[in-house]
Amino acid sequence: MNYLIILLQVIVGLSILNVWLLQKNKPTKWRGGNAKTIVEEFQVYGLPVWMCYVVGVLKVALALALLAAIFYPELKQPAALGLAILLSGSILMHLKIKDPLMKSFPAFLFLSMCLIIAFAG
Repeated sequence: MNYLIILLQVIVGLSILNVWLLQKNKPTKWRGGNAKTIVEEFQVYGLPVWMCYVVGVLKVALALALLAAIFYPELKQPAALGLAILLSGSILMHLKIKDPLMKSFPAFLFLSMCLIIAFAG
């Protein structure tokens, strides 16, 4: 079980870092509305641009903490729960703008993984 939790930590941590650091200015089929970038996505949700940067810093920091938790287990639950809260917000934003449910799939998948990491680990 321990190796499965570590695998989930790696998948979630690297995926969040990929989205927020490497893919932030690239269009994907998962972006809210017709947004092409993360900043545009936050605007589609009716959120201020500064909130995009706050959420970005939090997600990157928590993703790094989730990866560090492989070696420092006391970080695992707080990092996973912090990401779970932010991912819940992502799902709510997709629902707010009436996106097709499929656009929420990555956030729902990573939310589920974070909850498993937090409570089954």
